Amino acid sequence: MKLTEKLALKALHRVDPEVAHGLSIKALTSGMTPTPGPVTSARLECEIAGIALPNPVGLAAGFDKNAEALRPLSQAGFGFIEVGAATPRAQPGNPKPRLFRLSEDRAAINRFGFNNEGMEAIGARLSKRPKDAVIGLNLGANKDSDDRAADFARVLAHCGAHLDFATVNVSSPNTEKLRDLQGKAALSALLSGVIATRDGLQKRVPVFLKIAPDLDRAGIEDIAAVALETGIDAVIATNTTLSREGLQSAHRDEAGGLSGAPLFEKSTRVLAQLSELLDGRVPLVGVGGISDAQQAYAKICAGASAVQLYTAMVYQGLSLGSEIAQGLDQLLAKDGHESVAAAVGSKRGDWL
Repeated sequence: MKLTEKLALKALHRVDPEVAHGLSIKALTSGMTPTPGPVTSARLECEIAGIALPNPVGLAAGFDKNAEALRPLSQAGFGFIEVGAATPRAQPGNPKPRLFRLSEDRAAINRFGFNNEGMEAIGARLSKRPKDAVIGLNLGANKDSDDRAADFARVLAHCGAHLDFATVNVSSPNTEKLRDLQGKAALSALLSGVIATRDGLQKRVPVFLKIAPDLDRAGIEDIAAVALETGIDAVIATNTTLSREGLQSAHRDEAGGLSGAPLFEKSTRVLAQLSELLDGRVPLVGVGGISDAQQAYAKICAGASAVQLYTAMVYQGLSLGSEIAQGLDQLLAKDGHESVAAAVGSKRGDWL
């Protein structure tokens, strides 16, 4: 991280976290944030669900909720970008304050509640997206919807023409009863509806499923079974956690989903279990607590074909994505892997 980025982060940490986040988006869209361009190599080039990636390090959903900074983010060194979540209708989300820094824990708690400008505004921006980037959309449901399962399909139908992948998000803890849709029967029905909508599009859009880290073994087995039965293209493991174990920060008891460093081990163990159950039949994206190249590499070795990060950027800046990709290249070479694919699941047993 350069000195200018360190100073900018220090300044941002003096203001409300949600205000700081808004300022970071404005800095990106105004061209005030230096972007290194694509980071890639023969070793880093990889594929997930048929999508070619310049490197396996992605930006997780939540940073650019409304697809406002697609072009600068596409030049920030990430191999792929996920925006959203988008719901059919715009909604304000939960009352503020709803985002909290847990600096001592290198973590954050949010209870945003799918605040976004809605699929029409987001779809309009996606229609002008840079064509040389890999961009996906996190699909959400309106809080007051009469048919939340149908909401996911509606957003996909509206935005699908402009996407490289779409993620069904039933794992946010901040919309009441949303996680109930992770049950086997409800999830199968929901995904079948989304996939039927996808199959009706002119362009085939891979459908990913994002799950919670708070599932027990039976829940993880159900997810694996549903993934195989419905034919989804990948599973993202995992979203934020409701656990507060071991936290030190003053905001540790705030309601919402916890992300960042404390989530690393828990999310990686869920990832490894899914990897064992799916055995390569459905690829995985590893998310949760990644803050350096070693942790990104650990997720890959536990079974992930690609990884995503977000919260660590609050403490280490936007340059973290490119730094992790470059470091990952070196770690793969050190272990004698000529490709990302060669390392996937190679140390899964360490997490089981």
